[in-house]
Amino acid sequence: VMRADLVGHPLPTLLHGYGAYGEVLDAWFSVARLELLSRGVAFAVAHVRGGGERGEPWYLAGKLAHKTNSFQDFLAARDALVDQGVSDGERIVAHGASAGGLLVGASLNLSPERFCAAVLDVPFVDVLRTMLNPELPLTTAEYSEWGDPNDPSVRQRLQAYSPLDNLPDRPWPPVFLQGSWHDTRVAYWEPAKLYARLSELAGSGHTPPPLLRIDMEAGHGGASGRFKAWHDHAREDAFILWALGKA
Repeated sequence: VMRADLVGHPLPTLLHGYGAYGEVLDAWFSVARLELLSRGVAFAVAHVRGGGERGEPWYLAGKLAHKTNSFQDFLAARDALVDQGVSDGERIVAHGASAGGLLVGASLNLSPERFCAAVLDVPFVDVLRTMLNPELPLTTAEYSEWGDPNDPSVRQRLQAYSPLDNLPDRPWPPVFLQGSWHDTRVAYWEPAKLYARLSELAGSGHTPPPLLRIDMEAGHGGASGRFKAWHDHAREDAFILWALGKA
């Protein structure tokens, strides 16, 4: 979606993805998104394998042993936007929340140069250690989606794509990380750990300094209440517009 008068011009773009649990990302209206669109930013959704947009086979092709298909699809969606003249290849911000944070984090590890920035909201980025901890509320129930790391082959597979375990020698772009203190699905220490590792890399000159915000009142779904949620969107938008050169 974009402003009609800008169709045909490669635009700075926000690319959103999720790609897990067979979730279908139907088109949805967002008042908060209008601020980006009005300033000439295009918004796109990548329907990657692992989601349910094309039925059960599409979901199964992006889970368990096939999870890496999700990451390749996200990068392919990004490239398709550039090839079709929709997006400016130098100005694309990746956005993902929860399992979408895993999608974006793993995609950045594979090809950080494809994005000028990223927003990871309550991101599932410490995949291996989380799945190895059965005392966390959702771990054992999640075995059907990611696999049981008590199986050595599954543990090796999870470790091979877990964003926190595969940060590349190449620099990541600027990143805005967000977590919530009361999140029982993705604990606040996951984005905090990624912030610490990226800060180490920034100190050695490998990547720009990341930003981290932990909401001390919210849970996995973020702020409650319409106006507080809009304040949170405004904070994200400020970072996105800065990264896209629109601030």
